[in-house]
Amino acid sequence: MKRAVVFGTAEFSQVAMVYLRDDSEFEIEAFTVDERFITDTTLLGLPVVPFEELARSHPPSEFAIFLGVGYSKVNANRRDLYAACRKAGYAVPTYVHSSVHRWPETQIGQACFIFENNVIQPFVRIGDNCVLWSGNHIGHHTAIGDNVFIASHAVISGNCTIGDNCFIGVNATFRDGAKIGANGVIGAGAIVLKDTVEGGVYKGLNTEAQERRSDELRRI
Repeated sequence: MKRAVVFGTAEFSQVAMVYLRDDSEFEIEAFTVDERFITDTTLLGLPVVPFEELARSHPPSEFAIFLGVGYSKVNANRRDLYAACRKAGYAVPTYVHSSVHRWPETQIGQACFIFENNVIQPFVRIGDNCVLWSGNHIGHHTAIGDNVFIASHAVISGNCTIGDNCFIGVNATFRDGAKIGANGVIGAGAIVLKDTVEGGVYKGLNTEAQERRSDELRRI
């Protein structure tokens, strides 16, 4: 059994710990976060160790770090924390849930966290430090850059290119061959039929409430 800690104490970190505990070769022994963010010394029965002191109690020669960090500042926080962990000498492995469908031709970088029921088709390339939440479809020959966060149930067709530092919301859909500029935000339910610009924000249509109430509907 390999030993590791999870960086972060928020909801993503807690969820990541459970996945790693139940579906990996790693034993999670602590959480870590910058000292100024510590509000409690324990979490889910594990110690919360200041990152500034982590090397003394959990040295990089014995422990790896998993990043339980989300997409704040369009993934800039996650990018910077990955660099800090590497600078401190820690390995930051990739976790791929055992239910993920992938092929030997798939390339996945370091420090990724890939949740259950993703379908990653042949010849897909995924960069470093990416998160794929549950149930996405990544089509063949698609290239995903570094520091990309893909929320659940996105459909990315074949031959797409997703630039570095992008966020892709739940149920977003991409036509084949679409190129998404770096630092882009694709909102929940968006349908992308053409290339996007760097730093662009694209949102899906918001569903408006109807004038009638539910108790006025006859067929529901």
